[in-house]
Amino acid sequence: MKFLDQAKIFIKAGRGGAGSASFRREKFIEFGGPDGGNGGAGGSIIFVSERNLNTLIDFRYTQHFKAENGFAGSKRNKTGASGKDLILKIPVGTQIFEEDNNTLIYDFTKNKEKYLIASGGKGGLGNVNFKSSTNRAPRKKTDGKFGEEFWIWLQLKMIADIGIIGLPNAGKSSLLATLTRAKPKIANYPFTTLNPNLGVSYYDNKEIILADIPGLVKGAHEGVGLGDKFLRHIERCKTLLHLIDLNEDNLINNYKNIKKELSAYDKKLNKKKEIICFSKSDLIDKNKAREKIYKFKKVIKKECEVISIFQKKDIIKLKKVLIKNAN
Repeated sequence: MKFLDQAKIFIKAGRGGAGSASFRREKFIEFGGPDGGNGGAGGSIIFVSERNLNTLIDFRYTQHFKAENGFAGSKRNKTGASGKDLILKIPVGTQIFEEDNNTLIYDFTKNKEKYLIASGGKGGLGNVNFKSSTNRAPRKKTDGKFGEEFWIWLQLKMIADIGIIGLPNAGKSSLLATLTRAKPKIANYPFTTLNPNLGVSYYDNKEIILADIPGLVKGAHEGVGLGDKFLRHIERCKTLLHLIDLNEDNLINNYKNIKKELSAYDKKLNKKKEIICFSKSDLIDKNKAREKIYKFKKVIKKECEVISIFQKKDIIKLKKVLIKNAN
């Protein structure tokens, strides 16, 4: 399924039903009074977050959503039926913005959250409401009120315990597939992953949610390589797993470039917990690997994990580290 993390839609709540102008007509009652009922309320539009959804793709093909109108009142003081509410299901992590795509309306962070976004219009009044001592047979009635209607933006920011970041072709998708049951597209060329992927990893009766964020490049915060769209998903991750291909020539520059992109997008991103992990250790000479890691740690001054996805002990060790840093 194609991933979509942003959509603009138009929502329109139902209009209230019209009131009725009716009079009581029964045998032996020559002058029956007014008995026109009120109109029913228009249906409202409600968003509900669902954990098993991970895309806004449904809102690409349908952009206009309308709740049911209320029904008109009728004789014998019968109130019209209310219009049905329209329930729109969205993934957990979705944010609703006003038409300017900047003013936040609501943020869904939990499963089964509900938010009434547009209220249906009130039903009109039947003529029975206008009866008075001076007007015994009013013919006045009112129409139902219009429901709320406006354009909004939906933005999805994935919520994960661990966000896997790094340059294109660092092995992020392969690692996600190894740690979880996720099946991302994997190939030996840059930008294989064009959409964020989620997976759940289990270890020692504990679970963590991991997100594979497509490769970041220089200028990502400005939209290069669609980076600005991917960076928003990192905001929701509790911890960042910075994956670096141990076979690259300049590990320090590669690491710093990613850190610069994070900081340029939002300085708070560099304050998150970080796990540095060197991948593809099986493709490099051990002595050369030690030398590169030593030089890296001498400058960056942080601990690092070294793995090959083909070594079970490496994966188990990494899972322990991830579980420890997931909270």
